[in-house]
Amino acid sequence: MAFFVHQGSIVREIWGKGDTILFVFVGSSAEFALNKAVDWLFFTGRLPADPLGRLFSTVTYAQQIVFSDLAGAHRAIDAMAAIHHSVEHQRGASIPDWAYRDVLYMLIDYSIRAFELLERKLTLQEKEEVYEVFYRMGSRMKIPNLPPDYQQWLPQRAQHMERDLEKSAYTQNLYRQYKKHLGQVRYQLLRQAQVLIVPERVNTLLSLGKVPLLKTPLTLYKLSRKLDLDRYVRAAILPSAYQTEIKSLDRLASSAQG
Repeated sequence: MAFFVHQGSIVREIWGKGDTILFVFVGSSAEFALNKAVDWLFFTGRLPADPLGRLFSTVTYAQQIVFSDLAGAHRAIDAMAAIHHSVEHQRGASIPDWAYRDVLYMLIDYSIRAFELLERKLTLQEKEEVYEVFYRMGSRMKIPNLPPDYQQWLPQRAQHMERDLEKSAYTQNLYRQYKKHLGQVRYQLLRQAQVLIVPERVNTLLSLGKVPLLKTPLTLYKLSRKLDLDRYVRAAILPSAYQTEIKSLDRLASSAQG
């Protein structure tokens, strides 16, 4: 059987753990709020109503694609494209090509950053492999002007962050929703986790701070994973609804790899 991502790929290792995906979510939650096209997500009403669930659905789609066979991955990508086209039809306008690229670039960047934060540094070849998988995903969605490889993607990623990110009323609205859905303590944990993973440009716009107060707790969390205690830590820091989401991500990867 042909798979969208071959079974020995580093991409399967990255997207095979709920913890890594959780940090992809953490980084994306910051950058989504700054993107100049975030009004598209407010248009449907889904993002402000359930911002965490909406972001989880994005990373869940990506994980399903990573672990699907080729035909199944193509169906999932086509379904995702159809959803976006439906929103465009409702609004009577087109989502900008650069906005599609921005979301794809977030998934690439935070895949690498999350794995390196929790596991180890990736080799250049492994980073190229990450990029190649998402390049094929974007190509299937007919996103134009994608760089052909990781090295040429790096300067474009930096340009996109400089051009497409700004702190706006949407940013403030979304962070108020994060706080509402998470509660004060978990909201502060989210912001501190964002300090650990987001690029400097994102940190500066959000005024997250330069001192990662979670650096020592993160080391202890890595130890808890080795002792198989990490599920108890997650139970303490995540609302019950999102514990279920993370467990489902773990189950999907386990069943696909098994």
